[in-house]
Amino acid sequence: MQGVVTVSPSQVPELLLGLATVRPVFLWGAPGIGKSSLVREFAAGLGLDCVSLIGTQLAPEDLIGVPQIVDGRSRFCPPETIARDEPYCLFLDELNAATPDVQKAFYSLILDRRIGSYELPSGSIVIGAGNRATDNALARPMASALVNRLAHVHLRASAADWLVWAAGAGIHPWITDHLTDRPDHLWSAPPKTEEPFSTPRAWHMLSDALHSFGLALDEETLKVLAYGTLTPTHAAAFCGYVKIVRHAYGLDAILKGDASWPRRIEDRDLLYYLADSFRGRLIKELPTNKEHASPAVRQTAYRAKSLLVQLAEISVEVAQTVIADGDDDNPVLPSWFLIEAARDMPRLVEARR
Repeated sequence: MQGVVTVSPSQVPELLLGLATVRPVFLWGAPGIGKSSLVREFAAGLGLDCVSLIGTQLAPEDLIGVPQIVDGRSRFCPPETIARDEPYCLFLDELNAATPDVQKAFYSLILDRRIGSYELPSGSIVIGAGNRATDNALARPMASALVNRLAHVHLRASAADWLVWAAGAGIHPWITDHLTDRPDHLWSAPPKTEEPFSTPRAWHMLSDALHSFGLALDEETLKVLAYGTLTPTHAAAFCGYVKIVRHAYGLDAILKGDASWPRRIEDRDLLYYLADSFRGRLIKELPTNKEHASPAVRQTAYRAKSLLVQLAEISVEVAQTVIADGDDDNPVLPSWFLIEAARDMPRLVEARR
């Protein structure tokens, strides 16, 4: 299920406060963006225990309970985790990954707040969560009867929200500083192959690993950690950023002429990172029309062309990423700059095509 309207994590508590207290809610979202944590934090904010049932680990009898003979009649006894006297938050995690029989067993509990003769205490809330089939995650189709018993909220990852949370959660400063500069690296769409991909959860895991290794962390181990938790592109960028932090090797020094592009093969991740930062700087500073460029900006463009030549001498592939088109196949750098680049560096522009 795809949502036409999405919400960020910071919007969820207020939304649930008005919605989940009167109707059961299902929270949709990609893996690793914090759905479960948001539900537990919301329940804690209301002073409610959060009882989590994981759909993939349940059988129908785990909900319905077992029969007991009372006065010559059978009566199903719901499990102790559900049958409570005080109000609580019933969190149905991975509900849409459960088998059809388990999903069906939830019908009366979700809509009527009842299972057998047991009724949820007044003040209890029911919240479900799950991934989407389009995220290449384990997900089964929801029957229309179950879909119609829930109000659906679609969550998106938000770098701004995550960085606010990270500031008070002990996330490693290398990560918070890097994602402040590259918020687009917080999350990536799940790949169709079995490989790591970037999510808030993945960055949190990487942060824990960085804290664990501490100052003893060497360059090769850093690569193992980064490439083991993030997409290859994001891992390379992060490793390049860490090199800058450790060796005070920044783009500004290159722009001023105080340093040159790194040439060693083992510094290729750093070269990619610097080239990507260089591209971002040009996108930000170069105007669409050359007539609007101040003398300082014209000097920047002149220096940029010289740096592109130097970069191409090291790697045409890396230099080509600086002037590459955007995801929509349209140029992101101004045409006047690209024309001048074509005049000065025909080989580079031909590679771009």
